[in-house]
Amino acid sequence: MSIENLKNKIPDYAKDIRLNLSSLVDEETLNPQQLWGAMLVSAIASRNETVMAEIAAAAAQHLSPEAQEAAQAANAVMAMNNIYYKFISMMKSPDYAGMPPKLRMNVIANPGVEKADFELWALAVSVINGCVGCVKSHEKSLIDLGASREQIQTIIRIAAIVHATASVLSGEAVLSSALEQAA
Repeated sequence: MSIENLKNKIPDYAKDIRLNLSSLVDEETLNPQQLWGAMLVSAIASRNETVMAEIAAAAAQHLSPEAQEAAQAANAVMAMNNIYYKFISMMKSPDYAGMPPKLRMNVIANPGVEKADFELWALAVSVINGCVGCVKSHEKSLIDLGASREQIQTIIRIAAIVHATASVLSGEAVLSSALEQAA
């Protein structure tokens, strides 16, 4: 299982996605933990089993068990937070915004990896889930922690490319099944 396997599954109409996926593994803006944690968390957030399995297998060669768990934790807590804070943003009501969220999110304070790495991964999930408030919050935290705009942009590229890969492969699976049933 590998990135190469994923690339081989991407059809020709999505050649640009395949080429972009290839370029990610040579990315130099991030250290290996940041890169592979972002790949893993983006795969999980994109919810495609093939993409998750292939990227998880590749990431396991580059991430410690603690970093793998932290990436999974970033996805878990952001899956919850992105829904909650997206609602707060949609409502634009000081009544809701002023209420305590009453959501446990202890892992953000103690993620088990460098704070900046966890924030990068939380940003990737937040972008995939479309939570404007969380995206802004994590981007600000990253700037405050000393991350460069290039590192932040790279995280967004990773999220976009991994999500597009998942979208293409999910579409292919559904269309293939539908065509088989129609035949």
